[in-house]
Amino acid sequence: MNPSSNLFLVGPSGAGKTSIGRRLAAHYGLDFLDLDREIEEHTGVDVSTIFEIEGEAGFRAREAAILDECSGRTHVLLATGAGAVLDPQSRRLLRQRGFVVWLQASVEQQLKRLQRDRARPLLAGVDRRQRLEDMAARRNPLYAELAELVIPGHQERPQRAFNRCRVRIDAAWQRISGEPAA
Repeated sequence: MNPSSNLFLVGPSGAGKTSIGRRLAAHYGLDFLDLDREIEEHTGVDVSTIFEIEGEAGFRAREAAILDECSGRTHVLLATGAGAVLDPQSRRLLRQRGFVVWLQASVEQQLKRLQRDRARPLLAGVDRRQRLEDMAARRNPLYAELAELVIPGHQERPQRAFNRCRVRIDAAWQRISGEPAA
C-alpha cells in the first residue's frame, strides 16, 4: 500500500531481508521486526523445532497468525520469512498494510550466502540447489504479484546493499510520517 507508514520486505532466503532490513529500519526510524524471530518469541522454541514437531503446515499456520499481528502495527519494518507469501491471506494483509519491497537473490547468490547455514529446515537435505530452484519457481510469481518495488540482488557488502536499497525506496515509497507506535 502506497502511501503507508510500514515497510515490508519479502524475498527468498539469503536475499538480505534481515541484514538490510535492520539498517533500513534504523534509517527510517521504524521498529524492526523479523517474522521468524517473532514466531520464536511467541512460541518459545526455534523455527526448526516447530517444523520438527508440527511440520510445515503447522509452522505456516503460526507464521500467518504472527504476520497478521505484526503487519497490523504501524511504523514497522517487517522482514518476512521467505515462504510467508505462500498464504493468500498473508499476501492480502501485506498488500493492504504496507509498502512491499521484493529483495531478489538468484539461486547462485543464495547458495553462496547460505552455504554455512544449517538452521533452515526447508534447505535440509542433499540437493540444496534443486530445493532453492523449486522454491523460486513457486514463490517468485507470488513475490512479483505482491511487490510494489523490486530490488535486484547483487554481490556486495551489506552497507552498500543498504545504500542501493535506500535510494530506490526513497524514490518509490510515499511514507506516512508521524510518531512511531509506542
